[in-house]
Amino acid sequence: MGMLLAANKAFNLTAIRDPGEAWTRHVLDSLTLLGVLAEIETPEGQSLRVIDVGTGGGLPGIPLAIARQDVSVTLLDATAKKCAFLDHVAQELGLTNLEVVCARAEAAGRDRGERTGTGRRGGHREMYDLVVARAVGRLATLSELTIPFARVGGLIALIKGAKADEELVEAKGALHLLHTSHAGTVQTGTGRIVVLEKQRPTPKSYPRRDGEPKRAPLGVANK
Repeated sequence: MGMLLAANKAFNLTAIRDPGEAWTRHVLDSLTLLGVLAEIETPEGQSLRVIDVGTGGGLPGIPLAIARQDVSVTLLDATAKKCAFLDHVAQELGLTNLEVVCARAEAAGRDRGERTGTGRRGGHREMYDLVVARAVGRLATLSELTIPFARVGGLIALIKGAKADEELVEAKGALHLLHTSHAGTVQTGTGRIVVLEKQRPTPKSYPRRDGEPKRAPLGVANK
């Protein structure tokens, strides 16, 4: 947390500058996802894979990587300066289970990797057991930016605030188009976690072009 607040003086990573408040609002808030993480089972011998979409200063991904070093965590962000900071933090903390990917969610969500004789290698689309994100947009937008990363049967856990129920109603059409259902909402001491379960592969047309999910949220009528 000290590295985050120090780096925040150079470029904006968080609006919270008080160390005490940062521990509660950032670290503890991130660790509320551990309960969801504990529910996921993977085949024996395989490491559970998590991706943090729009991670910013590394939240919630870095606290999860520290708490569960048996889990492979990918941090995704489109800003080069933030990615450089995240690489530095991973090296300083010796987090060998942490990877930083600098790309837009729309592009990474379409990345299927390289085709090989036995399947595909690398890539991010439908490669993760759990997809997490925290306060980076309306659920109708966020669903299109996160669901493509989850494997079929995987979970998407989104940390939201008081408007979670309202956003779920608005996102009903998006979830239907993305073949994903609302598995439940978990009330925590710092907010709410909206948990989605991916039922079938994401249609090839999603996510749409860069910026389109935010400009025209999926399944939401233009007002």
